Amino acid sequence: MEEPKKIVLFDGVCNLCNDAIQFVIKRDKEDKFRFAALQSEIGQNLVAERGIDTSKVDSIILIDPGVAYYTKSEAALEIGTELKGYRTLSNILRLIPSSLSNIVYDFIARNRYKWYGKKESCMIPTPELQAKFL
Repeated sequence: MEEPKKIVLFDGVCNLCNDAIQFVIKRDKEDKFRFAALQSEIGQNLVAERGIDTSKVDSIILIDPGVAYYTKSEAALEIGTELKGYRTLSNILRLIPSSLSNIVYDFIARNRYKWYGKKESCMIPTPELQAKFL
């Protein structure tokens, strides 16, 4: 039986977030992830099912089915541990308390539109990538 996929919810109009998702897709050699925009109906349903406050987390959430969900820097580092070549770096960065790493994360998240811009609508995956999106 196939292991359930981890779900990455991301800000679908954020250029930085879209670039990060493309980065993960290219390195997800073991096909562990599926993706959905936070703004999408499925994204909103997944967030509501878990009672996640999107006024506090509006850029990335990782849902590990049956286990937990991760937000902010913890989500990014958890994703990194699943990508070959980034496991060690992610595990080293986990030594930094999340209270500190989230300060950096929140600073970048707050400025992401100013620094990287935003799209008018959510990214539409190419036909080759469509299977990776919910």
